[in-house]
Amino acid sequence: MDSDQIAQLVYLVLLLVAISGWVLVEYRTRLGVALRTALAWGMIFLGVMAGYGLWSDIKTDLAPRQMVAGGQIEVPRAPDGHYYLTLMVNDEPVRFMADTGASNMVLADADAARLGIDPASLVYMGEASTANGVVRTATVTLPVVELGPYRDEDFRAFVTEGAMDVSLLGMDYLRQFRIEIADGTMILRR
Repeated sequence: MDSDQIAQLVYLVLLLVAISGWVLVEYRTRLGVALRTALAWGMIFLGVMAGYGLWSDIKTDLAPRQMVAGGQIEVPRAPDGHYYLTLMVNDEPVRFMADTGASNMVLADADAARLGIDPASLVYMGEASTANGVVRTATVTLPVVELGPYRDEDFRAFVTEGAMDVSLLGMDYLRQFRIEIADGTMILRR
């Protein structure tokens, strides 16, 4: 143990001694009440920990994701009104926002970096007009792009110098599908 860990341990022991001392003084004649209170707080703590551990499952139930059903991909509308799809790019899941106003597939810097593309080493020779103005773009080729059962190889995408929170799935990819939107669900078929 280093000195920081020892200091933390001493602090926690002193805190435990202080709290235990207060409990003993406060509940000295009512130890049964103290035990029930400690048990109640322990159960609350366990409940919070269980909720935290199950959050990813609960989140999926509250905000369902895309499903492949009968050769079609069904994408529910997110609470913000957009449609988000997760594509496998080189066996790495990448979340995209479907953007019919975008011409191309555009990777956010963070997604490009996760795919092994160094945005700092790219040559930004193109330009794109966005809602935030004109940004410079660099062309990249994605060896494998998969959406459900559909696989495309050597797909052209772009990385921009502009800040983006989420990658965009533009019409160069979406036009490969017949798109239907009904009852808050986008349905893609090939």
